[in-house]
Amino acid sequence: MSEKNVSHTKWMKRAIFLASLGKNTTSPNPMVGAVILDKNGSLISEGFHLKAGMPHAEAMAFNNLKKDAKDGTMYVNLEPCCHQGRTPPCVDKVISSGIKKIYISNKDPDKRVSGKGIKLLEEAGIKVHLGLCKKESLELNKAFIYRNITNKAFGVLKWAMSIDGRIGLKNGKSKWITNEDSRSLVHNFRAEFDAIIIGGNTLRKDNPLLTSRGSKTPEPLRVVFTKTLDLPTKSNLWDCNEAKTLIIYDSRTANESFLKRIPKCVEVEKISSDNPELISKLLAKRGFNKVLWECGPKLATSAVKAGCINEIISFIAPKILGGENSMNPFGDFEFREMNETIKLSGSKIRFIGNDIFVKSSLKNFCYDY
Repeated sequence: MSEKNVSHTKWMKRAIFLASLGKNTTSPNPMVGAVILDKNGSLISEGFHLKAGMPHAEAMAFNNLKKDAKDGTMYVNLEPCCHQGRTPPCVDKVISSGIKKIYISNKDPDKRVSGKGIKLLEEAGIKVHLGLCKKESLELNKAFIYRNITNKAFGVLKWAMSIDGRIGLKNGKSKWITNEDSRSLVHNFRAEFDAIIIGGNTLRKDNPLLTSRGSKTPEPLRVVFTKTLDLPTKSNLWDCNEAKTLIIYDSRTANESFLKRIPKCVEVEKISSDNPELISKLLAKRGFNKVLWECGPKLATSAVKAGCINEIISFIAPKILGGENSMNPFGDFEFREMNETIKLSGSKIRFIGNDIFVKSSLKNFCYDY
């Protein structure tokens, strides 16, 4: 790599780092960072998108300018927007600044923008370089990209289990399989998500709180999916002071009279079947990029079969629960041959005390759009 290319890579990696400072707060928007150099190649400004509704990275960078950007260079990890949303189009600011060159990692997958922003820049005489640090930028915004291309939320399935693969005893008791550090990590981990999904069985058995314990404000939306609406009238999830809650139910089989017995602050949505893909699409339509499935084996199996799960996270504790009837992470996929089984890839493994943390990709997705 030439010295010149090393310099371009350095500044784009700086833009990607700045973008990452908006982690957990930009959804439904992407994480974006911007760096501006003057015509002599000296840094004169930078910025990042902090939160939806606040200035975009390019706007912040222009607001922070130390000197004139005319004939300068910009580095930004995602194509500047060209539509009027909650903030003005960034393309207009880039063009009016007199910048001569712009390096962009990825096109914006949003159909209102995709390629249109680049075209406007080129028509204004700005030299556009596309694809620098493409892989790193894709990884940063994979959930945003996935939602815009598939109209489904990027799904992560999480469970904790014993070393013999059990998530609970046959009587349903599961507190606590993993150690305190693992449980604390889960609370922090939830802050990465826009929503957390469980099924009716998990609500009835565990009465979970499903919050990040203050790691994120506002907390992720708590989602309960039920086919019957056979749910308890008293639950931690009905306390909307902790976090917002949404009940999604199958309109064909549910007893809707239950809805009169819970607080009005709990949101309700009905869907036409028990297909988890409808949940994923409903949440994507709300602008949710990334959702965490913390459900039991029945819903987990259905979610995997429906293509709603992209990554899997498992906490494995050095305990033996035993018992043929103890709870497993999944139900029966009815595989008959080993070549039918589900293959995971890109596994990352680390220890949390004596527990083992494993993160793997379940569904490979082509981000070349």
